[in-house]
Amino acid sequence: MQLSSLIEENFRLTERQKKGLKKMGLKIIRDLLFYFPSRYESFSERKNIIDLKEGEKTTIYGKINEIKAEKSWRKRRYYTEAMVSDQTGFIAAIWFNQPFVSKILKPEDKVALTGKIANSKKGLYIANPVYEKISSYEALGEGAGILAIYSETRGISSRWLRFAIQKILKSFFTKDRPSLTKDDPLLIDPIPENILTNYHLPSLKSALIFIHTPQKLSDAEAARKRFSFEEIFFIQLARLKERKKHDEHHSFSIKISDKELNDFLSIFPFELTSAQKKAIEHIINDFSKQSAMSRLLEGDVGSGKTAVAVVASYAIVKNGYQVAYMAPTEILAQQHFQSFINYFSQLRLTTKIGLITSSECKKYPSKINPKEPTHISRPQLLKWVGNGEIPILIGTHSLIQKSVEFENLALVIIDEQHRFGTRQRAVLAKEKSDKIPHLLSMTATPIPRTLALTVYSDLDLSLLDEMPPARQKIITEIIAPNQRHKSYKKIREEINNGRQAYVICPLIETGKIEAKNVTDEAKRLKKEVFPEFEIGILHGRILPKEKEKILQDFRKNKIQILVSTSVIEVGIDVPNATVILIEGAERFGLAQLHQLRGRVMRSNHQSYCFIFTDANSDKTRERLNALVSAKNGFELAEYDLQFRGPGELSGAKQWGISDIGMEALKNIKMVEAARQEAQKIISEDPDLKKYPLILERLRNQNKEIHFE
Repeated sequence: MQLSSLIEENFRLTERQKKGLKKMGLKIIRDLLFYFPSRYESFSERKNIIDLKEGEKTTIYGKINEIKAEKSWRKRRYYTEAMVSDQTGFIAAIWFNQPFVSKILKPEDKVALTGKIANSKKGLYIANPVYEKISSYEALGEGAGILAIYSETRGISSRWLRFAIQKILKSFFTKDRPSLTKDDPLLIDPIPENILTNYHLPSLKSALIFIHTPQKLSDAEAARKRFSFEEIFFIQLARLKERKKHDEHHSFSIKISDKELNDFLSIFPFELTSAQKKAIEHIINDFSKQSAMSRLLEGDVGSGKTAVAVVASYAIVKNGYQVAYMAPTEILAQQHFQSFINYFSQLRLTTKIGLITSSECKKYPSKINPKEPTHISRPQLLKWVGNGEIPILIGTHSLIQKSVEFENLALVIIDEQHRFGTRQRAVLAKEKSDKIPHLLSMTATPIPRTLALTVYSDLDLSLLDEMPPARQKIITEIIAPNQRHKSYKKIREEINNGRQAYVICPLIETGKIEAKNVTDEAKRLKKEVFPEFEIGILHGRILPKEKEKILQDFRKNKIQILVSTSVIEVGIDVPNATVILIEGAERFGLAQLHQLRGRVMRSNHQSYCFIFTDANSDKTRERLNALVSAKNGFELAEYDLQFRGPGELSGAKQWGISDIGMEALKNIKMVEAARQEAQKIISEDPDLKKYPLILERLRNQNKEIHFE
């Protein structure tokens, strides 16, 4: 057996199992070996059935007397019920929404069951227990006492995964094959021995044995610590190596006097916060260096990132160069286009600004009406961008099409597209010279400190952690179902005072899951609640031109209530909207709820967020209460990281980090240690000539994970 050999060459697989493995991304033996348990169950603390008490979590050993799959008449859901006995008595075991258990467990099977003891009208039962078939009441075989539980899919059970992985472990780590050989280079430990020693981390061989077959929970914890450290360590190395290479390239030297900067800032209708001023200072300082700026501007909703981007763009244009501003959606690109017009239209010298999306192209100012933009053809816009006549071009991903060429692109601004990196910058600049443009990446998604230190170690960070002084804190409330009328009363009150409201639903129209949908809710609100107001609908299936018309009508207050999906999550700016009502809040992540709430944090008027949920679980309540109590988005992000379990953290795939890597982000000391060791290696040996195993690992990592 080799790590690179196919799983199906070493195990007999049914068609269902082959499909299951493919769905899980498990193809070769190495994939199985590095597929880690999601949790562990302890079978060491067993109890007799007669001694069981409600509320305790325990293990029982017994025999299946009878088992059957049923369908609940009241709740219309399937469940499996078994009667289990030991020498002291009987107890029911119930698996909700798991009818397949009745096909796996049969009468007379001896089993170990671990779960929580619950009570019903019929008496005590063990709820959704983890089960394991055993040969006797006394033993579970190898690794007795601790059982690894793996994430499953149709056709691939946790039990099958344990069987397969133990077979692989025996193949690689037996007396006949005591050491890791040159035949299996992927099993040679890539972490330098001195680092393992310094941080008391087990070797790769020990960690693989500990994580799959621990004799005690501390073994599994040590292994997970090692693999968590390893993942963060190699992401840091990749980022720092990338930054080192990037700093070797020269960029455009941008100079602007204090007087020019202050004159431009004087046209702003508001005073900048000290955080905005500090961010601008950092950017102007970066512009004066030989190497290109790589900076992430992180700011809570409404903290003023666009104003900072406008100032940076002014400095570039003042020096005779061009700016490309890329937004994630057409709606946001059009909004930024209008914002830039509002700022630059106040200058004595007219600055031409272009907009390019998949559906339209615009230029400001229009020859016919100098105060307004005009639609132009794509070839004409591209011609003016190509000869430098349009210094600022705003758009979506249309910006990086081959047909878009700049004369002198000196600054790339990216909104909510954080991993847009050196390669894409080169695409935009078309590599016309050996200089690369400066990069300013912006996000309103609060990022925990450990994540920023890991994923963005190749970027300098600026925080906008202040809100404009006149901005009032939003009032957020979780509304009980019988209090719905109170939120409607507040919406009516705000609209009668000239304001507007959003109503957010999880779905566009009626689907398989039970949740509020935009189509039906808009009709219901118009018919039963707000017949006197104009209600509009917005969702992802509406064509861009129609979306823009709906938003324009909402901005002009022709629509008082906008019923929408989360399509409005990013960047919609209607300062007159002061109330947002979110239906089915349990279906949204905390960061997403915070972004949605930010749609009514755009003015100095008091704003309100009303949250409705159909879920009654303690976990859901705890999460939503965090939204109410958190002082800002940064605090909320830290909460999300600490209290959401592995596999639940939002954005894990986006950042290129596994569940076990995300666990490391809860430990600031581990992240800082990994960062320190990575910095030491890159500063001493940037080409990694002394570390061939690390270099090979990074090459494989770049093939598997697309960071940019």
